[in-house]
Amino acid sequence: MSSPSKRREMDLMKLMMSDYKVEMINDGMQEFYVEFHGPKDSPYHGGVWRIRVELPDAYPYKSPSIGFVNKIYHPNVDEMSGSVCLDVINQTWSPMFDLVNVFEVFLPQLLLYPNPSDPLNGEAAALMMRDRNTYEQRVKAKPSDKLLMELISMELKYLSLASERLFT
Repeated sequence: MSSPSKRREMDLMKLMMSDYKVEMINDGMQEFYVEFHGPKDSPYHGGVWRIRVELPDAYPYKSPSIGFVNKIYHPNVDEMSGSVCLDVINQTWSPMFDLVNVFEVFLPQLLLYPNPSDPLNGEAAALMMRDRNTYEQRVKAKPSDKLLMELISMELKYLSLASERLFT
């Protein structure tokens, strides 16, 4: 067994022993899901996300690929794809880091301290800079609340179109 595969196995075991729920996608220990809870003292507290992790063959010398499976409203996360804009993952990764660092330090820091000047979600970044309270309310909205808001918005558009047709 080569050194990168031993390290991959060891890091995955450390992650599991740190009480993270890990679900393997395949037998190769290179793709898996991790249950991630929003950090305390953040608007994400109480939220639970499923994170997809892909370890490249060159891990730990090359960074893991990290993405949110379920939606999260955040300036540095693409809302559609779940891709994460995180400097330590994308550019400054070091073999000294491990998977526990990703879930206990890097992702919590990302949620605690969003960087609106380097956004993947421009709308979230603009809202955060313009109106922090509204941004935090949007973050805290439960998925069912978000769905309800979308349905209300669609209903209002429909009513607006219907009234235009009636009165024109």
